[in-house]
Amino acid sequence: MTRPNILLITSDQHRGDCYGFAGRLVRTPNLDDLAARSTYFPLTTTPCLVCQPARASILTGLLPLTHGLWDNGLDLDPGMADQGFAAIMARAGYATAFIGKAHLSARLPYHPTGSPEDRTSPHPADWCGPYMGFEYAELNLSGDMNAPPYPPPLGQHYERWLYRYRDPNEVARQFALRTVPPSQPEQTWHSKFPVAWHDTEWAADRTIDLLRRRQGNDQPFCVWLSFADPHHPFDCPEPWSRLHDPKDVDLPPYRSLDLEQRPWWHAASLKGNPDAASDWARGLRANFTRIHGQGDEQLAEMIANYYGMISLIDHNVGRVLNTIDDLGLRENTVVIFTSDHGDWLGDHGLLLKGPMAYEGLLTVGALLGGPGFEPGVTISSPVSLLDLPASILSAAALEVPVSWHSRPLQEVVRGEERDYAYSEWNMDASRCGVPLQLRIVRTRRLKLTLELTSGAGEMYDLAEDPFELRNVFDDTGYAGARAEMIGLINDRPKDQQSTLKPLIGIG
Repeated sequence: MTRPNILLITSDQHRGDCYGFAGRLVRTPNLDDLAARSTYFPLTTTPCLVCQPARASILTGLLPLTHGLWDNGLDLDPGMADQGFAAIMARAGYATAFIGKAHLSARLPYHPTGSPEDRTSPHPADWCGPYMGFEYAELNLSGDMNAPPYPPPLGQHYERWLYRYRDPNEVARQFALRTVPPSQPEQTWHSKFPVAWHDTEWAADRTIDLLRRRQGNDQPFCVWLSFADPHHPFDCPEPWSRLHDPKDVDLPPYRSLDLEQRPWWHAASLKGNPDAASDWARGLRANFTRIHGQGDEQLAEMIANYYGMISLIDHNVGRVLNTIDDLGLRENTVVIFTSDHGDWLGDHGLLLKGPMAYEGLLTVGALLGGPGFEPGVTISSPVSLLDLPASILSAAALEVPVSWHSRPLQEVVRGEERDYAYSEWNMDASRCGVPLQLRIVRTRRLKLTLELTSGAGEMYDLAEDPFELRNVFDDTGYAGARAEMIGLINDRPKDQQSTLKPLIGIG
């Protein structure tokens, strides 16, 4: 058999339980079908609770404090990217491409950087890579569409396509058209932005075009298709935003804000004043990355909208996989679907993301199908997004670098046990006014988060307490387990960068 193709598909801020096959009331027929063809790893955790560090770990096979992109608002060192899976695959003869939202560099730097992802720098109209080890790239810089897409020359491929035949004023007018539900949930509306103009549709279109242009080419490909949704704001376009009736969505069973029962940094992160470099950045952190005080009616509208964004992604995943089938490539293509991190989505009265590692944020799950994986099998070992790059190299019969923290998931399929997964985040004070150093370890049963500077922590027995209501960090009955979990944190490889770069932006 010839070397397999690789298709890695990711969404952004997509909870690991928000699939039809995982039990939530969201319509995902194409992903349900992919799950039936794949090995499902429901306990796949993110190596960091926010976008950029997690994405850089997927690329490089390294933990955030090792690859150096330790929070949002930094640029990944191209030297690190040159050691990532894309560059290794390209050197091994694969055609490599990235399409969609990369978020491997700061999109909103304090001063223009000229990076291909910098929204404040002009970009040449003929640039198509290379980027971060990928030979070819078509990028979407709009990502979460809280403002109209930037017109050229500030945008990249999605923005240039959008404005090629459309007046910027008309794009802005269409973007502003929206219907806000009567309950007035924050950052939630039915967008009237045409679905045919939406970046989710564009990313699938470009991937399909790339695959079709390669028809008859025997060179294997490695493509990362990255959708920017269901990241907030909750701005799903009609009619997809109305696919799920808010009366029918499943609300979290425990949705009360209970800060008095939690470690100190929970309240500090929600109530602190962001210490960012400008009034604009402080306002964005205070007003866009936080949502408080939503009642059940408002939360139901948010979840229905979030589900709509997922269903739109599902529809476009189906279009891409239909193309793979039409081209006769499915049998020899490894297809992976996952996300960079989740969303609290109302758990414990919280929305979006931050330094509280509840399961809805930490655990993303992953589907891996094709050569080397068993269809319809669920493996509930704690694994990590870190393991994806090693899995990709192993699928291509390439050696995994010994310096990587990544380990092939094919080994787990063959019966190897994984005891725990690890996550880390050095959170800058620009987010909520207080810097934090979080270290998280999750086994099948237990999860512990330790804040290094204060020594405070939280631990949950997920077998007895799946909704994470009782913090047993200081419970004497769990003293031995706590010591073992902290020991796992201390076992982290000692290859962190000795100095961490200052942030150059906020996203």
